[in-house]
Amino acid sequence: MNAQLTLVAGAGQMGSGIAQTLLQSGRSVILVDINDASLERGAAAIRTGLAKSAAKGKISSGELEQAQSRLTCSASLEEAAEQAEFVIEAAPEVMTVKQALFRTLDARCAAGVILATNTSSLSITEIAAVTRRPENVIGMHFMNPVPLMPLVEIIRGLATSDDTFGQVEALAVSLGKTPLAVRDYPGFVSNRVLMPMINEAVYAVYEGVASPETVDGIMRLGMNHPMGPLALADLIGLDTCLSIMETLHDGFGDSKYRPCPLLRLYVKAGWLGKKCGRGFYQYESQ
Repeated sequence: MNAQLTLVAGAGQMGSGIAQTLLQSGRSVILVDINDASLERGAAAIRTGLAKSAAKGKISSGELEQAQSRLTCSASLEEAAEQAEFVIEAAPEVMTVKQALFRTLDARCAAGVILATNTSSLSITEIAAVTRRPENVIGMHFMNPVPLMPLVEIIRGLATSDDTFGQVEALAVSLGKTPLAVRDYPGFVSNRVLMPMINEAVYAVYEGVASPETVDGIMRLGMNHPMGPLALADLIGLDTCLSIMETLHDGFGDSKYRPCPLLRLYVKAGWLGKKCGRGFYQYESQ
């Protein structure tokens, strides 16, 4: 894949991780977010992540400086889109938000530019339907934390072309990732399997079966999971977990995907997990 200048739309945890990974691979990145504070936090997270990679010997000090110099931050999606040779969208997991972004990207990006979405559960086909280039729209679902996790789920919409798929698969490999192709169904594979487990762990707490520490301890010590499901939910963000469960529930119409009332309550309380200091566990201020 020849694209060098990549627009990453969304400077949150996933967007900043994707941007860092692209920078470490030698690509230039325009990081875009309409919220100035989010953009500053995202840029700071990228600088910290690059410094950690250098400290671990994954990149040299010279490569660190070069990677930092290839990062541009912008609050203007329109201006960035006109420059982009490739796009990865990493906005909140809300269909209307993503569709609005893709309308703008489609209008401003040059013909043939691939528009990838990092959605973790939403329909690629539905996102692509608001554009005039559905053949160039594809799902590129990175795992969190992006610089460390090897998997990228690649999801084709109904109209995604073979050429688009091939280019995105090659890009994932060039980033040191393992691309695995799945079909466009709610939650794909990763979250169709993971989120019901997390939801059931929340139910175990909700029903008084065990404390969060005990639930996580059982899954770590008995099932050899590196992290318990509730700690993982806090890392992902409980709002994101709820959005994915709602997508599964709406998409399949099956009661087994009904979000636990306790998960809804925590989100309503603003207890979203590690990113805000409190979820199933308490954390230092982020």
